[in-house]
Amino acid sequence: MGNIGALFQALPGAVSQGVLWGIMVLGVYITFKILDIADLTVDGSFALGGCVCALLVVEKGRGPVEALLMATLAGFIAGAVTGILHTLCDIPAILAGILTQIALWSINLRVMGKSNTPLLKVDTIFSKLVAVSGMPQSTVAMVTGIVIAVLLILFLYWLFGTELGCTLRATGNNEDMIRALGRNTKTAKLIALAISNALVGLSGALVCQSQKYADIGMGTGAIVIGLAAIVIGDVLFGWVRSFGSKLMAAVVGSVVYFVIRAIVLWLGMDANDMKLISAIIVALALCIPVFINKWRNYHSYSEEGPTC
Repeated sequence: MGNIGALFQALPGAVSQGVLWGIMVLGVYITFKILDIADLTVDGSFALGGCVCALLVVEKGRGPVEALLMATLAGFIAGAVTGILHTLCDIPAILAGILTQIALWSINLRVMGKSNTPLLKVDTIFSKLVAVSGMPQSTVAMVTGIVIAVLLILFLYWLFGTELGCTLRATGNNEDMIRALGRNTKTAKLIALAISNALVGLSGALVCQSQKYADIGMGTGAIVIGLAAIVIGDVLFGWVRSFGSKLMAAVVGSVVYFVIRAIVLWLGMDANDMKLISAIIVALALCIPVFINKWRNYHSYSEEGPTC
């Protein structure tokens, strides 16, 4: 266990990373909570965003903002591929995501031409803002991430209030009913998967510019982090009902997750155990409510007795 000062020094960096990864969590929220699909494309599209960003900034000499936009587009295309496999080829969603994720491993390697690319000698959106503002890197990353996250939440709030957005939400809630009303649920799923992975690709590019390097394995376990953040957000803000508040809760859950990770590392635990801890958090958060409901139903039945 380190001293308490070391923990406080690590917290700003943890919060900034939590906000940047929170944009990825927004993408996972669309598929997991709205469509009820665990999209495993996320692990590959997150790394794809980072790899595309690194290629454009380092090799092509493009600006960091342009690199963010292209990374978002790359994520959109990756999600669309999963959507096509699922909707047009009738491949189960989880298998379609796995296929795209596996393909993206090779694609990411081809994009960069090597397993990792440092961004130490080039300007990023964060280094430019640091030079202008004079604030620390972690503060700039946190403020920038918050601004981008708020803008995306406002965009998603507007989008899911439109006719298309209502169709997307209704598709995840009751697909048979939406199909009976004459709506094309396959198109809705494809669009949702593409938008989801566009956000994931953007998050990967932001994290790449923040940490100053891209790696083909940087997205490994991203889906677990996303699910953990969503679950944490649900636990902390389960009382909120509005859609916008739930999106905010997902980002806050990401921040809390990275703060917890910083505390765990401060306590002296092995960093390699974080994936295991994340999996345990998700499993417990998903299982405990189920067991509580079963326990309540059992006792309610036992006290009232069977009814005829």
